[in-house]
Formats: sequence, structure tokens, C-alpha cells
Amino acid sequence: MKFTDPQIEMAHGAGGKASRRLIEGLLVPILYGGTPGPLGDAAHLQLNGTRLAITADSFVVKPLAFPGGSIGELAVNGTVNDLAVSGARAEALVVTYVLEAGLATAVLESEARAMASAAKHAGVTIAGGDTKVVEHGKADQMYVTTCGIGRPIPGVTVAPSSVRAGDKVIVSGPIGDHGITILLARGELDLEAELCSDTRSVLPLVEALARVAAPGIHWMRDPTRGGVATAMNELARDCGLAIHLAEESIPVRETVRGACELLGLDPLHIASEGQFLAVVAPEYADAALAALNETPGGDEARIVGEVRSDPSATVLVTTGYGGSRVVDMLVGDPLPRIC
Repeated sequence: MKFTDPQIEMAHGAGGKASRRLIEGLLVPILYGGTPGPLGDAAHLQLNGTRLAITADSFVVKPLAFPGGSIGELAVNGTVNDLAVSGARAEALVVTYVLEAGLATAVLESEARAMASAAKHAGVTIAGGDTKVVEHGKADQMYVTTCGIGRPIPGVTVAPSSVRAGDKVIVSGPIGDHGITILLARGELDLEAELCSDTRSVLPLVEALARVAAPGIHWMRDPTRGGVATAMNELARDCGLAIHLAEESIPVRETVRGACELLGLDPLHIASEGQFLAVVAPEYADAALAALNETPGGDEARIVGEVRSDPSATVLVTTGYGGSRVVDMLVGDPLPRIC
């Protein structure tokens, strides 16, 4: 893949096809000198005999505060979750604030407190950071970037190459809450709904899964930008197999489904910030689902599909009427600035 776009557009940050072209066609060849293999949410490294996981993220959500959370809480949970779905427990975060001149001190204090509270709840230490201030109008109030370091969860190794035909696909709960909440919170649409972002740490759910099914966990991902459809397409492409999803099994709140129908969006493309996808060996699927259902916040986890041999590198969704449709990665940028 070669990146030929003459300039960077908003779609390049949406997590879909344009993002993939930018990363694989421009950044990876330069930074890695080639391809490092399938790209995940965190890197696992060996340093002097010690295994560590490391990830980096940036947060540019608008508005800064929204029903169910804010940028400070989102930054902690998003980083902790990227480590969790790579099979690691977050131990420390380093945080950078990019602040716009004119930002009210009360807003910064509120987000710092939100970040501290989220870190305490997730059991992770904020070990350091940096602060920069840019001219008024140059940063949309505040941007936050993070770097997270974690320790691998014993017995858990996830990789697309581990996925096999017959594996089951599990989702930890209702999808799309965060993306639709942010869209409505902007006040740009004449729609009202009782809906909150699902931002949270998924580490307790991942650890519950690992306790009963560690050898059978083949792959995990949090469906943030680009949603479930993009995450599943990345997996299908990387493992060369087909992902078959049952539409009626995928948990979606009626509020999210209704908003998507009105706006012409597919819930499978809408971001979640407090859910994760797992592909597990069939012999572990029932125990894995039971463990999630018994963990606080996992009562709506469901088995939503399975991996099959054909058609290769494709994601298919079976509808309630028995038909099926191909679901592609997110194209374009329907929900800018969501995380």
C-alpha cells in the first residue's frame, strides 16, 4: 500500500480505511523501514529479560465534557484499555496536556481531577507528564496525549495468527454508546436522547476472561474509532479468514439504533469506549461468556459470531431475515473528534 493523498484530511484520523492507508502507506515504511506485521493496540517488548507492554494515545474529543465522562477520564480509560486488550495490565501512565491560551483554569482543574479519579479506579499510577500552551484558537481548548506501560497478564497471548476457524466472537456489552453520545452532546442535531458514554476500564472484564479462558483467548480489541466493523475487518484481513456475525445477537441500545437509523449510520461503525471484542477457542466460549456475565458491567456480554474459512478476509453479517451482507471498514469520517 502506498499513500498518495496530497494532503491530510479529517478522515485520516477516523480509524477507517483512510487511517489505514496513512499508517501503512506512509508512516510504517518510514518509521519501521518496512512492515512490522499486524498492528495492534500495544507493543510487547523484552527489555533485559523483562516483558513489558507499551502504548501511546491522543485525545481530541469535542466537547471536553459529555454525558457519562470527559476528556480526562477518557484518556485514562482509553490507554488502560489498549493495554488490556493486548493482554496486559496497566501499571503507569505518562500524560501530556496541550492547552490553548484562554482556557479557564476551572476546566483544567476539573479534567485533572477526572483523570486522577479514573486512574485511581483503574489501579494505575500517573507517573509523570508534560504541559504545553499554544496560542488561542490553536488547540480547541485542550488536547491530551498519553503513554501507558503495563505488565503482561500471565497465560494470555493474543495475535491474529492464533485465530482459527470455529473460534467464537464475544462482545462485552452494547456497542455505539460513546459515538452517539458525543454526536448528540455537540448540540448540532435536533435530537434528544437519554444516553451516556460507556467510557470505563475494561481491565476487570479482561482479567475475568483470562482467569477461565487464558489459553483459549486468541485475539482482543476495543472497538473505538471505526467501531466493531473496522476492528473485525482488520482481524479478517490479518488472519485471512472470514468473520460471520449474527446481527440479532449484537447488543445495541434502542437509543443508539434509533439515532443511527435517523442519521443513516451503521451501529457497527460507531465507536465504543468501554467495550471490547474477544475471539476465543470454541471449547472455552461458554466459560468465557459466563465469566463476563458474572463480572460487574459484563451482564450484557454476548457471543455474536464465529470465525469461518470462507469467504476469506471478509466480514459478513447475517440479518434476522436470514440474509447476509458484507460489512466493510469505516469509509470517511461520519463522527469527527470523538476521542
